[in-house]
Amino acid sequence: MVKLRLKRCGRKQRAVYRIVAIDVRSRREGKDLQKLGFYDPIKNETYLNVPSILYFLERGAQPTGTVRDILKKGLFEELRLNQTEFN
Repeated sequence: MVKLRLKRCGRKQRAVYRIVAIDVRSRREGKDLQKLGFYDPIKNETYLNVPSILYFLERGAQPTGTVRDILKKGLFEELRLNQTEFN
């Protein structure tokens, strides 16, 4: 089973997280299937590769709770930006 979860990067006291698709049996720092974005909680920055995320979600990948919250916020902003482009 594939999960969308956070992978910790960065240095001490300055964590940055990658959003990755990874097999459930792998460790947090294990080999990921694909990098899907990143999240910086200190600067409150998020980058999401929306087509890749939707690809994995359509094929049954389960996001963790934290990733689900990031996706809700990020995809909502992405849709809002797309709507303003068309209007």
